Amino acid sequence: MIRWAIGSILMTFAALSVCAPGNAAEIEHNTDYSIALSGIPLARASFNTLMSDKTYSISGKLSSAGLADILSHTQGSTTVSGVVGRNKLQATHYSVKYQSGKKGRSIDVRYRNGNVTSSTLEPARAEPVNWVPVSGADKRGVLDPISGLIFPATAKVCPQTLPIFDGESRLDLKLSHKGTKPFKTKGFAGDAIVCGIKFVPKSGYRIGRDDVDYLRKLDTMEIWFAKADAVNVYAPVYVRIPTKLGPVTISATRFGG
Repeated sequence: MIRWAIGSILMTFAALSVCAPGNAAEIEHNTDYSIALSGIPLARASFNTLMSDKTYSISGKLSSAGLADILSHTQGSTTVSGVVGRNKLQATHYSVKYQSGKKGRSIDVRYRNGNVTSSTLEPARAEPVNWVPVSGADKRGVLDPISGLIFPATAKVCPQTLPIFDGESRLDLKLSHKGTKPFKTKGFAGDAIVCGIKFVPKSGYRIGRDDVDYLRKLDTMEIWFAKADAVNVYAPVYVRIPTKLGPVTISATRFGG
């Protein structure tokens, strides 16, 4: 689960800033992110989005950097595609692949109207004692981890609860309003909406794991949303995840532009 929090979240949140419904026939956005642990560079991410008035597709790449690259080279890719709805983006296909040293994993999920129609995880994970399996009910009325955090400009960003299924775990992300703060990067300067994040695991994890309990009890995670005027949505520009080794931060080094 901590792998999800520090791995999949990095891939996911980084992609969020570039996917949003637009009015043009097709819009292309490119966004870059820097990921660090206590200020020490860990990884870089780059994402490309193509969007029309009815459909969207996102592709992204992440690679380790700095000390993390010396210790164990890590690289990953993610893609998501779907349809542009009235108040949200609804994925039809989501996938993530990553490799860290000799270990790798591939996740592929298909959705229809918010319900999971198929999901694969390779290599398959053995279910240890005290494992909470993902039930059929856990796969209904869910969001993928990328499209689930995109908000039209007229929507209320937080507070709200987001039901996420990422192909391995079912969890809720509870967003609470914490005000606004200034944020500046290439392509953006202005106020960002600050939301607290509460991590609530539902299934796809082992009861009693220290990392799951740590995240469950954590009440100091934050995610900041800025408005992308060109596509008229709010999307993440900054994430802070405290860990026992120091805070992991994800900062947009380019947000549109």
